[in-house]
Order: sequence, then structure tokens, then C-alpha cells
Amino acid sequence: MSELDDIQAFVQVAETLSLSRAAVKLHVTKSVVSRRIARLEQSLGGVSLVSRTTRGASLTEAGREFERRCREVLAGLEDARNAVMGRAGSELAGALRLSAPLAFGTRHLSSVLTAFAARHPALVLDVHYAERAVDLVTEGFDMAVRIGSLRDSSLVGRRLCPVRNVLVASPAYLERQGIPRTPQEIMRHDCLVSTHTPVAEHWRFLDGGRWISLHPSQVRLRADNGDVLKDAAVAGLGLAVMPSFIASEAIGRGELQVVLGRYALPERSLHILRPPGRKPAPAVRALFDHLAENFGPEPTWDPCWRACALEGRDGPAAPEALPSAA
Repeated sequence: MSELDDIQAFVQVAETLSLSRAAVKLHVTKSVVSRRIARLEQSLGGVSLVSRTTRGASLTEAGREFERRCREVLAGLEDARNAVMGRAGSELAGALRLSAPLAFGTRHLSSVLTAFAARHPALVLDVHYAERAVDLVTEGFDMAVRIGSLRDSSLVGRRLCPVRNVLVASPAYLERQGIPRTPQEIMRHDCLVSTHTPVAEHWRFLDGGRWISLHPSQVRLRADNGDVLKDAAVAGLGLAVMPSFIASEAIGRGELQVVLGRYALPERSLHILRPPGRKPAPAVRALFDHLAENFGPEPTWDPCWRACALEGRDGPAAPEALPSAA
């Protein structure tokens, strides 16, 4: 299969325009990719396919034509392999490299990926949890799960569901300091502030069709981690704004209480993304569908928050009043 390996290396170089990035994608060294390209060029009678520069690599005219034909061959081979493996009872195989945010991934994504892996025993999932947004092409990822705006418009993606924020505090804190009834009253309360993004320290609330922006003046704790803020809020240190997927379990247990539930906070979105270009592998398509089925169009972790917001009151709803999360 050395000739097929050479072709796959060439296609990855054509896609990433870099021997180094192609090596990451193929899980080999840069020197291995270079040898495979050279061997492929030699097998074609010495035709130059790739021009190497200090900034990366580019395709020659012959290389561009050869790339198009190679993609057709690889696509046909993949379809044939999947058809045979499907008859054998295992439709997906190989490896799939996925990036996901840490806090969301450990709470809500891991169990969904475990179920997907159990359904496809011949598929290897290589999952990397980190809060930073990885470069899918440069770092060799097949897919990414991301929260928030999409800076790279070249990526192919799908929106799964909204990611909502909530203002919360412990019942003990609210009993001691009182429940704020308007956003402006927050200014006299102790606050726990996120430093994850430059704008996170500004709390925004939708009031009668207009946004109110507040900068808490009595900051008790700052942290760049949602779990730290959640634990501090549960301990009664003050008010905190955090994603509902972090707060939901504590709300359900009565450890945290939603405050100002009638005022909406800015929403973000949960997306799944893949690199642009060629037709996605069957495993990528299957995982796209699996994640969409599990996380859309409404998130499963929001019933406590939705009940409070819809009823326009502060505090968690009684269990029997919660809407279905199905």
C-alpha cells in the first residue's frame, strides 16, 4: 500500500500547502511526507508535483491536475471500502480527530461521544479538550465543537443550539444580601467576574428591547474558569454570570438560584465545524448527525433556566413544573 500512502501524503500537502501540516494530519514526521512526495514524483517519471519554498509548498501545473485525479481515486476507494465494511456490519473505521471546549466537553460532550464510539467499534476517536480555538487545517483536526462567533468563515459548519448565560447566586447569599429586582441593583452586590474574554467583565441585560451594560463595581473574585466561578457562587461569595450548561446541575440541586430571570442575557451558539474542501469522510458526516441529534435544537441542560425565564420570576422551578428536555 506504499503507493496509496504516497498519494494520500500528496493530497494532504495539496490541501494544507505545507509538508509540516500534512505530517500532523497524517500522524507522521515531515521527513516521511517529503520522502513519499519524492517517491511519487519518481514513479511518475520525475514529474515535479510540488514546489517547496521557505514559506510552505505549492502545486505545479502538473500537480494540480494530478491532485484532481487523485481525489477521485481516493473518494472511489473510500466509497468501496465503506460499502464492503457496511455489509460486514461495521460501517465506520479509521481515526477521527476532534477538538472541543474543556468545560462543555467534560460535562455534556463526553457521554455523547462515548455512545457514538460504542456504536462504531472500528472507529478510533482522538478527542482534544481545550478552551482555545484550534486551527483545524494546521493542527490536523477533522472536526471541532465550538461555542460563540465563528472567526474563520472558510470552515464548514452547522449550528446545533443556543448557549445561554444566567445570573445566579446561592440562596444563602440572597437571603443575606437580598435579591436584586433590576439590573441596576447589581451595583450594590458582591460579584464574581469572568476574565475569559475582554468583554466578559461587562454584564449585559435586555430590558424592554434595549441592552443595559453594567460593569460590576464590587468585585469579590475574578477567574478565567467557569467552574471556579460556580463553586464561589455556591459558597455564597456573590452574584455570577455563567453559561447555563455550567450552572444547570447546581440550579437543579438548589445550590444556586437564577436571579433576574425576566431579563435576557446575550446568547451564543454551539457549532460543529470541519475544514473546507473535499467531501467529508463518512465518519465526519455520521458524527455531525449524531451531535445534531443530541444537542439540537434546544439544549437538554436548560430546563431550570427556561422555566424561570418563561415564568418571569427568580429562582428554580419546582421539579414538576419543569418543561420536557426531550
